[in-house]
Amino acid sequence: MITAQLVPTPVGPLALLSRAGVLVAGGFTADPKEMFVRLTPALQAEGLEVVDPAGPAVEAVRAYLAGDLDALDAIPVEQPGTPTRKQLHKALREVGAGTTVSYGELAERAGLPKTAARAAGSACAQNLIAPFVPCHRVLPRGGGFGGYYYGVPVKEWLLAHEAGHK
Repeated sequence: MITAQLVPTPVGPLALLSRAGVLVAGGFTADPKEMFVRLTPALQAEGLEVVDPAGPAVEAVRAYLAGDLDALDAIPVEQPGTPTRKQLHKALREVGAGTTVSYGELAERAGLPKTAARAAGSACAQNLIAPFVPCHRVLPRGGGFGGYYYGVPVKEWLLAHEAGHK
């Protein structure tokens, strides 16, 4: 069974979906079903149950919001993807809070050639576990904030929050 919890944040509810203590999805939405439908068919077949917010992932979010920017790093995560996408998601988790990288830099950190910036962008766009896999820390090389699945204002808030607690 996939369990869903809703955690209030300054930028709206954060839905956390877990399976056996491992976070499989997370996103800024009040409806956990929006995250659930993005899971693999095998995970969806397990069903979804909304439960009261408690446990390590919820406590990590609360600690992060209180200024412990590294709190999310201790939570185990798992999401589907090709070996390249998994490499990029691993590299994303290593981008420190309060810092940003470009898509090309993310590809380099993942051990991929510079031409893999497009793959890095795709890995960010398909990331199911925000902000634990912090795609909000990736910015276009040419400036600006680029896109964010949950909207640029959420990305801007996350980056400002991290900068303010660095």
